[in-house]
Amino acid sequence: MEINADFAKRVVVHSGELEWQASPMKGVHRRMLDRLGDEVARATTIVRYDPKSRFSPHVHTGGEEFVVLKGVFQDEHGDFPAGSYIRNPPQSRHTPGSETGCVIFVKLWQFDLEDRTHVRLQYDKMERIEDPRRHGVRLTPLFSDERETVQIEEWAPGAEQSVDMPNGAEILVLEGSLVSEGETLAQHSWLRLPQGSRLEATAGEHGVKIWLKRDHLRFTEAPAA
Repeated sequence: MEINADFAKRVVVHSGELEWQASPMKGVHRRMLDRLGDEVARATTIVRYDPKSRFSPHVHTGGEEFVVLKGVFQDEHGDFPAGSYIRNPPQSRHTPGSETGCVIFVKLWQFDLEDRTHVRLQYDKMERIEDPRRHGVRLTPLFSDERETVQIEEWAPGAEQSVDMPNGAEILVLEGSLVSEGETLAQHSWLRLPQGSRLEATAGEHGVKIWLKRDHLRFTEAPAA
């Protein structure tokens, strides 16, 4: 299966306009944003767990990165409410589910296969840092290595941003809205910028909070069969 699989193209998906599709596990539904592969896939997806739904225990051979958007995600490592950012590296194992239901934004098979770094953060409780180079922007760093940088950004109402993204970037709107290239991205809209791009965007009248990942689109391989 291929969905938005040409990483040389700019892509916008308004995920709230997509129908939920059933996954192989009862009570778990998804909205696919990009995908290379079938059930084992390099994939970016919004996933909804119905109350009391649970996946079987499994190993993430290619790693898993996710943000909890609504509700409380649970596994044997803890309860992770909305505002949590998790990285489960390659070869990690868990049994995910949710007693009350939740929605997560998740990326699979996009790690260095030698990575073994676990990350479990609740970014809404972390300090925000004023960006000295961009007026009206506060940052919450989540993760950085030689492959990528991940952070939460909060832009003040009407803040105009123009940022080079030489190695590509992804944005998920968490709260508020922004306008880019004449298109409004509301809550849970997703933007992928290819290598060599420049982000030109303006925050909406109530500002915007985004999840931003950059520099990782040098690495776009599909999982080995």
